[in-house]
Amino acid sequence: MAKSTITVEQTGSPIRRRADQRATLVGLGLNKMHRRRTLEDTPSVRGMINKVSHLVTIVDAKD
Repeated sequence: MAKSTITVEQTGSPIRRRADQRATLVGLGLNKMHRRRTLEDTPSVRGMINKVSHLVTIVDAKD
């Protein structure tokens, strides 16, 4: 069974954000504007995206 993936793009700057939000972006593999990462769609990744939802957008979610 193929694992579902989700592609996220950083749309907001981590400048003047709390350190834990910056660390969450780095944990997602995002550290520069408009950078995209394709990640496994797991509850932990969804939680990280939800935490910084004001700084990222979901580009594509594949099943």
